[in-house]
Amino acid sequence: MEPFYYNKMNKLQQAVYHGMLQGINALESEIQIPRIDGRELYDIFFQMRLDHPEVFWATGYQYRYYDNSSNLILLPEYLFDKNKIREHQKAMKARVEKLARAAKNLSEWEKEKYIHDFICENVTYDKLKKAYSHEIIGPLGHGVGVCEGIAKSVKVLCDALGIWCMIAICGNNPEKGIKYRHTWNIVKIGGQFYHLDVTFDNTLGKHSLAGQELRYDYFNLEDKKIFRDHEPLIAPAPSCTDGDHFYYRERKLSFTKIEDVYKRSLQAAKKGRLLTFHWRGGYLTKEIFQELLEQIKKAGDEKQKAVRISMNWAQAVIRVSFVDAVEDACIDMEEANEGEQE
Repeated sequence: MEPFYYNKMNKLQQAVYHGMLQGINALESEIQIPRIDGRELYDIFFQMRLDHPEVFWATGYQYRYYDNSSNLILLPEYLFDKNKIREHQKAMKARVEKLARAAKNLSEWEKEKYIHDFICENVTYDKLKKAYSHEIIGPLGHGVGVCEGIAKSVKVLCDALGIWCMIAICGNNPEKGIKYRHTWNIVKIGGQFYHLDVTFDNTLGKHSLAGQELRYDYFNLEDKKIFRDHEPLIAPAPSCTDGDHFYYRERKLSFTKIEDVYKRSLQAAKKGRLLTFHWRGGYLTKEIFQELLEQIKKAGDEKQKAVRISMNWAQAVIRVSFVDAVEDACIDMEEANEGEQE
């Protein structure tokens, strides 16, 4: 896949990027590159690793230069010794190829869903934030990761399956209690760009009171939806303007009429199934939510079921399960990983 961040750089920055990548792939201890400002050097190193998440062993660097030289010497820091890196490279390559092989005949959209579902079913958010959890070796090798490692794993799998994908990054916001930067993906499906935040879906699915079924609240969102609960981007990214292929719309689970919510709730209560739906019948105010709740409870009452609700307010997604015992009825207001961003 074409490297997104590389294409946004000027010629000098590209020369630095290329030299870094070549040296790190060769596992060199010292890499000579054109001399550049320290801040730019940091950004290039960081963005090179977003373009190339398969380079999981280079996690930092030091550098030195001489006053009269037009070059500097980059001293990369590696997670493992060189023999261990080669072992891990081989294992990661085989892992990615095996996972990609199972999905190679699917459509673009199905490939995207396959990757999303694989991460949600097999990766746990790493609250301890081990060093390798920031890299593909965490999610794909150990089944744990933070948002950076998860976004890199999504990109590596998209690359292997021929789906255009880049890693988006937003800033922190201490005023809102968001201490860390957050990363997710932007994918190109059917010629349109969409936000895909597998970390947020993964944490919702794991923490939901209503069960362990997968969530798709952050699957193919447009800009105006994702930034309801994500901070502004701090690096360039394509605009995502298409709101018609959000997962719940694709699955005909995005409702604009209150009576549709009642009808689908009745079906779910009858069959004892979970119902997860998106509300797009105008802004989700507390008044509208109360009306929806009344219709959901009415459907439950008709089938002698109590209601448990998980609510992702920012994305107007409601998950409903119908339970036999009244004491199990509850409403759970969810936040997707806000306190645990990497």
